[in-house]
Amino acid sequence: MRKITIVGGGFAGLTAAVTAAESGAQVTLYESHHTLGGRARTAEGPYLTNEGPHAIYDGGPHWTWLKQRGLLGELAPLPALEAARLRFHHRGTLRRLPPLGLLRQSFRKAEQAPVDVDFRTWATGLVGREAAEAAAAYSGVALYHHDPGALSARFVQERLHRAASVPAEAHFVKGGWGRLIDRMAARAWELGVRLETSSRVDTLPVGGGPVIVATALPAAARLLGDPGLTWESGRTVLLDLALRTRKGDPFAISDLDAPGWIERFTTQDPSLAPAGEQLLQMQMPIGPGAAKADGVAHAERLLDLGFAGWRERTVWRREAVSQGRTGAVDRPGTTWRDRPAIDRGDSVYLAGDQVAAPGVLAEVSFTSAVEAVSLAMRAEIRHLAPLDLKQA
Repeated sequence: MRKITIVGGGFAGLTAAVTAAESGAQVTLYESHHTLGGRARTAEGPYLTNEGPHAIYDGGPHWTWLKQRGLLGELAPLPALEAARLRFHHRGTLRRLPPLGLLRQSFRKAEQAPVDVDFRTWATGLVGREAAEAAAAYSGVALYHHDPGALSARFVQERLHRAASVPAEAHFVKGGWGRLIDRMAARAWELGVRLETSSRVDTLPVGGGPVIVATALPAAARLLGDPGLTWESGRTVLLDLALRTRKGDPFAISDLDAPGWIERFTTQDPSLAPAGEQLLQMQMPIGPGAAKADGVAHAERLLDLGFAGWRERTVWRREAVSQGRTGAVDRPGTTWRDRPAIDRGDSVYLAGDQVAAPGVLAEVSFTSAVEAVSLAMRAEIRHLAPLDLKQA
């Protein structure tokens, strides 16, 4: 096997590197940042934040793959009593339970939902307009989109069903996702992968074997010189807070009046913040014409309702807008198969969370990375077989 070059050292790039190296390829990975991880990177202390709320779903293929290799690591369990402190913002107040219609809707599997109808229309016919809107808003925890109801019913229902599953599919990597990335990088290193950080790639390598571009889609479009390489993504305000600890704070708040999510990550993993403090991470989706201030104001309204005295208790704060980095969203009439293809021709392959691969959240990156390696390996076998016959 000739060498494989990977551009991008996030979750997709490292998955591709480990998979290719395990198959016998000589792998070189280039990452423009000085550390690996991409959106899975965890900030250095004292507040171990991810780029927005992060969880790993045990129903996906990456869970088994990581576990088989001993890469999943220690998980941070959510105490049952704390899990019961999930609150729902509905009709302007915080509630302990969501609307019954939302629960009924969440039980339906994605296969029951149509592809070519928007979620709002389909769900309204089943549970009524109010419960349909609440269900759409709740699905925002896995969508980072300001209007989930306008998206394909099949796409939204898959995320709603899995985000609301009982028992919960979502789990938390102890110490933040950066610890998972560290384990993956160590595995790649053991397999002989050459990891080049602080190495920006502006042109594709030529004649050196297959290339897997595992970057955000806009960066891939620039590298490949293909402005048509696009797909719709969410746009969301990220707000991180460290508060002095107070008993009685909720574990999380899901806004059912408009998509928005607040989660107290130190509930399950106190090591994410110094003793006596708790770390909150929030994502508040905003529309194309909205400003960061709109998302921040949304978050602060929820904080006022759920976290008494939060302003006086704040010891650290950070705000950002994430755009084009929140995964693909599928409009009615489209599925993951309609997204940019993994095989770009000329031994170039794409991997990431906006390409043509199934799954939820990080599963898309994982599945596309494994598929990219598989396609590259098969192409190389076909390429090398005639050469072997000539030599023979």
